Amino acid sequence: MSEQQVDRPDDTAAAAAEPEQSPWRRWRSGRRDRLAAALIGVLTLLLGFAFAVQVRSTDADGTYAGAREEDLVRILDEVNAREDRLRDQIAEQRAALEQLTNSDSQAATALSEAEQRATALGILNGTIPAQGPGITMTITDPAGEVSAAVLLNVVQELRGAGAETMQVDGVRIGVSSAVTGDPGALQIDGEDLQAPYEVVAIGSAQDLSVAMQIPTGVSSTVRGKGGDVRIEQSDLVVVDALRVLDDPQYADPDDGD
Repeated sequence: MSEQQVDRPDDTAAAAAEPEQSPWRRWRSGRRDRLAAALIGVLTLLLGFAFAVQVRSTDADGTYAGAREEDLVRILDEVNAREDRLRDQIAEQRAALEQLTNSDSQAATALSEAEQRATALGILNGTIPAQGPGITMTITDPAGEVSAAVLLNVVQELRGAGAETMQVDGVRIGVSSAVTGDPGALQIDGEDLQAPYEVVAIGSAQDLSVAMQIPTGVSSTVRGKGGDVRIEQSDLVVVDALRVLDDPQYADPDDGD
């Protein structure tokens, strides 16, 4: 039997028979390599950053852990002192705010009191109008016998009975008011009066009325001169005549020096 020889391809022929890699496969392979390298780089950076943070934290902890007891006490004292300073500053600011609020409140109270005082003085010295309970008294003098002394006694008796302010025939009575003239031609502070004389006074209506009618008082004196006195009590009378204050010629305020 004849022996048949079988041809076997050599290595070169086998290598030539393998198909060559396409450009697409080479590109995909290179892309995977670059992506893997990039991931490895990012992971390396993250690990390095974490290691640095850990080392820094460990160093800080180690600083306090390795500090002496005296140093720790000093650090704690500094922290407490800083806290105390901040608390003191907050307290000072609150105190300043409260003082400012109190100052504003005190200033408002003082201003209100000053306004009330000015109003009271204005009523008493006749520079502002006033209203309140009181009496309206009419003095007739048909015979023209009512003298300046009688009318001045009317003013004084009303003041003594508690009249806070008054006017006579539209002339406001003040602390320096003067009644002058002859009977039938009377004047107050240079202003002419005309009978019957109308007197309006603010105060306790009952007290003022009683003061004008006491025995041997104003009413009996006027009637003794041929005149008459009529008194009307009211819960509201108006004194609206005003005075112009005179400047003092000799008196100056005392500044305490």
